[in-house]
Amino acid sequence: MGEDKRLAAVVALAQGMAAARTPPESWQAAALGACRALDGGFAALSVWERGMGRLRVLVNVGDRRPDEEEFPEAETYPVHQFPEITEFLHERWAGGGGANAWVETAEGTAAGTPGYFHHRVAALRRRGRGCCVVAPVVLHGRAWGELYVARGVRAPVFGPDDAGFATVLAAVVAAGLAQSERLEEARRLAFTDALTGLANRRAVDVHLEEAVERHRAEGVVVSLVVCDLNGLKHVNDTLGHAVGDRLLERFGSVLSLCGAMVPGALAARLGGDEFCLLAVGPPVDDVVEAAGELCRRAGELEPGEGVACGVASTADAIGEVGDARRLFRLADAAQYRAKALRADRPVVAGREGPEDPVVRLADEPPHLAPAERRRFRGRRP
Repeated sequence: MGEDKRLAAVVALAQGMAAARTPPESWQAAALGACRALDGGFAALSVWERGMGRLRVLVNVGDRRPDEEEFPEAETYPVHQFPEITEFLHERWAGGGGANAWVETAEGTAAGTPGYFHHRVAALRRRGRGCCVVAPVVLHGRAWGELYVARGVRAPVFGPDDAGFATVLAAVVAAGLAQSERLEEARRLAFTDALTGLANRRAVDVHLEEAVERHRAEGVVVSLVVCDLNGLKHVNDTLGHAVGDRLLERFGSVLSLCGAMVPGALAARLGGDEFCLLAVGPPVDDVVEAAGELCRRAGELEPGEGVACGVASTADAIGEVGDARRLFRLADAAQYRAKALRADRPVVAGREGPEDPVVRLADEPPHLAPAERRRFRGRRP
């Protein structure tokens, strides 16, 4: 491959990883880009899990064998079978050398001898491949994993130039992985409440909009629990904001624990003393049960005064839910009623008959009943 084509291949690999929206997409772009750049038939990207002492395959692309899933859940190899990832590379770096790629064939090592190869040779033979190039991926100055590209038995064997090019590709992959990590961390921070570690309001908005769309298209049950931690202002005023923050953190842990009772539920802090659980799919009674447990546990938290909890679900008699805003209003109105009644259990919208006060409260314009309802915050969907 000429220099221009190799440069174009490097650019294509970098662009593919930059366009990825998730880590798996980034891994796939890295493996596909390297496979094409090296005219390979198969490629894989693996990570070295130091604590487990193993290489874990993240993605397989190209001409995959029956035992090679694209995104395997459990394809791992003990590092002692491939000790170059720990021993050879460390010795090279300690001596001032670089993390260079090497080539192996079904007959043995061809270029860039690391000193260990019998397991890779056996793997090539077992899977009917003729040769491979293995390029260490170095991230943040440490061995992160490896990029592996193989060719079939009838294809030309990789040479020293290919090994050198694979080293360059591995460096590009490392840069792409670092960028992916930064973007993933930025996304995590953008959708995470800094104090409690729960999801934040932005995350709820996104997930609730998607959930209501699924409800409208597929009829999936969407349930929303909105709760208000009682007595937080009193705690802040009398004991200080540090104690108040600790109470919020503790309640966040309780919310996470109770949310785990409902598979796939999203636990979030909306802001201030307001929290919520969003469940998509599970039966509403399971959600109400989890909300009841939340009320019970919150009542035991000191120095808090329990929680006011409201539930709204598309499975109950609340009328049509055309958008996320209405479901939020219903859950919020149910929470407001629970607070007004000083209820120690959740209030569920639509369960008090044809003239359900929660549904009426949620659907009446604010100016018609100013003494009965609070103003729903405009930032809510």
